Amino acid sequence: MKGILIGLAAIAMGAALSAAPADEYLVYSGTYTNPQNPGIQGFRWHPADGSLTPLGLMGEVANPSWVTVHPNGKYLYAAGEQTGGRVTAFAINHETGKLTLLNSVSSGGAGPCHLSFDRSGKFIFAANYDGGSIAVFPVAEDGHVGEASDFVQHRGQNTIAGADKQRQEAPHAHVSVVSSDNRFVFVADLGLDEVLVYRFDAGSGKLTPNDPPFWRGHPGAGPRHLAFAPDGKRLYLVNELNSTVTVLSYDARSGRLKELQSLSTLPADFKGENTGAEIEVDPTGRFVYASNRGHDSIAVFAVHRNSLQLVQNASTLGKEPRHFTLDPSGKYLLAENQNSNSIVVFHVDPKTGMLHPSGAPLPVISPVCLAFTPSK
Repeated sequence: MKGILIGLAAIAMGAALSAAPADEYLVYSGTYTNPQNPGIQGFRWHPADGSLTPLGLMGEVANPSWVTVHPNGKYLYAAGEQTGGRVTAFAINHETGKLTLLNSVSSGGAGPCHLSFDRSGKFIFAANYDGGSIAVFPVAEDGHVGEASDFVQHRGQNTIAGADKQRQEAPHAHVSVVSSDNRFVFVADLGLDEVLVYRFDAGSGKLTPNDPPFWRGHPGAGPRHLAFAPDGKRLYLVNELNSTVTVLSYDARSGRLKELQSLSTLPADFKGENTGAEIEVDPTGRFVYASNRGHDSIAVFAVHRNSLQLVQNASTLGKEPRHFTLDPSGKYLLAENQNSNSIVVFHVDPKTGMLHPSGAPLPVISPVCLAFTPSK
């Protein structure tokens, strides 16, 4: 009952934040930094016409390859993807977009590449790709990140026939997502070909392996990112190494996952090299999107009950779309082309889910993640 109440409270909080769409949003771009680009870039998003206005450098931090805004909209958190991985907290100035450093803590492992919140907003999870681990940190009311409440080191080596000997030589935690009732945390590990399942104690911030402790994917698939369907009954997984999307059923009582379908993110006639990257579900649950690096496209899937059908591969008009996101309204999709230094805005057809460019690419240095928050 406690878990259900927490989940309902979190859903209510999220509904309150999104009930009245804002006229304008702040958008933050995570990047890989260099002397010309020392941190997080900012923009204003105008949903009325689907345009971005650059604001420039908002906050300095090394390699903030993943950025995310707290559910209350007041704070931004960045994963510093480096050998000595960091989780850094900033306060957001909603008038100027500027970020003020609050504090920074060790992520517990090398190469953190993803951050996510539990449903209460009291804890943040860091996935350490190079370190092959997951860490949990408490978040104070003033936005500061505390020392880790838990840390789990993934173990083992992928020796299954078909595994990639170079990319799957060790665990590589890539993402974590939390169930709607806040009871389970799912971690996609590219190195192990597994989605690990943990029971989450929202009081202590502790993780306990579920029974069973993981779902195992296809050998050499390389699980990368996960996204829940809005009804919480299915979990969609994009696999990096074999460029597929897997549809998983989710049993909310047991935390158990079961494969329903796996299909390619690529057109049948494509023969080049490609890796899958990001996945997202539209707010209605009718469409699923996944990005291709190599083919440099967004794969658009129509949802038919428990299965998907590929309906479009839309060029991102650039190279290496490591990340993309739907805007808060779901009417636009913004794709970040890491290697051609651009963000491209697409209009989403509400009937088909297909994508159509709505303007010229916007020059941005090494964009690899976007996070929205309402402007005030």
